[in-house]
Amino acid sequence: MPFPILRTPFVVLTEIISLLEPEEIVTASFCSKNVHRLLKGHYQQRELLGWRIYLNDCDSCGQVTIGLEGEINWKAVLSVLQISELDESKAKPIETNEYKRGFSLGSLDLYFEDRVMGTKWIVDYVTDLFNLNVYGLIIDTNGIWAIDWINNRQENMLECFKFDKNPKYYPNAEKDLDYVLRNARASDFIVIEDIFPVNYRFSGILGPVNHLLISPNGHWVTLDNLMNFDCIKIVINGSRISVTDVDSFLRHWRAGGSHRMTYLKVNFETHRNFENLEEQWEMIEADDLSDEEEWDGGYSITRNDGAKAVIDFSNYYFVMTVLPPREII
Repeated sequence: MPFPILRTPFVVLTEIISLLEPEEIVTASFCSKNVHRLLKGHYQQRELLGWRIYLNDCDSCGQVTIGLEGEINWKAVLSVLQISELDESKAKPIETNEYKRGFSLGSLDLYFEDRVMGTKWIVDYVTDLFNLNVYGLIIDTNGIWAIDWINNRQENMLECFKFDKNPKYYPNAEKDLDYVLRNARASDFIVIEDIFPVNYRFSGILGPVNHLLISPNGHWVTLDNLMNFDCIKIVINGSRISVTDVDSFLRHWRAGGSHRMTYLKVNFETHRNFENLEEQWEMIEADDLSDEEEWDGGYSITRNDGAKAVIDFSNYYFVMTVLPPREII
């Protein structure tokens, strides 16, 4: 027997809606214009606690996902595919003037002739329904178009941006990579996980952003790049930066460069030897620390303004942490 949701008392209706998961809300909103209006009105009047909207455009599939703040498992609420991928033999889709609608894996799939137009449509639909901006953007080369589109459609900057792995090189790879690095904007996280051509070089500035992760191929990052990154915490994997480059970066930091940076970790592609640099650094013993945390030994350097940083390293990594959190007596 159908449930008369539109004739339910307001207090009860509010409780029912609050129990729904994001994908259930989106699916329900397609039932009728009245249900869509009801749900949209509900979220226009309430602040959603910790919900985050992400646009994922990878592997020629546009998808809007929603997750709670701090969660890593986001739920797909609406997806877009090229209409040529629709297999009508499995299930008869619902047709509208703009798209065909199917259902799989707990969420709606919409099929458009123009996949990019369809992806823009689902982003506008979900953000309007929940009264939220796009929080994060995850793309491969198929989704580069979304960088400028997102930046232009909302006043709030993205919180996180991820450029995902591409399976192979292609003729315009370097041009696309350069565009992404120059134009990606996010306030909290930028993650670059693409496979870069061996001889690729970047001459621009990346940031400002709180966290930057470059993995697994950070071989393209040069000393100049490192000094120009405007980031608080940086992690680079697969680096080819030399010991001499590390020394030059430390001199740059001592002179006041990279002033916002508080943490740097570089994992090297091949063996490094720091013996010649150790003489320049001040050895730290456990008794020199102002707290009682365990410490395996290391070194410190002092910036010209008196700020200190702790250094740890091996043949395959270099870590620099600006104090605090650990203070040296």
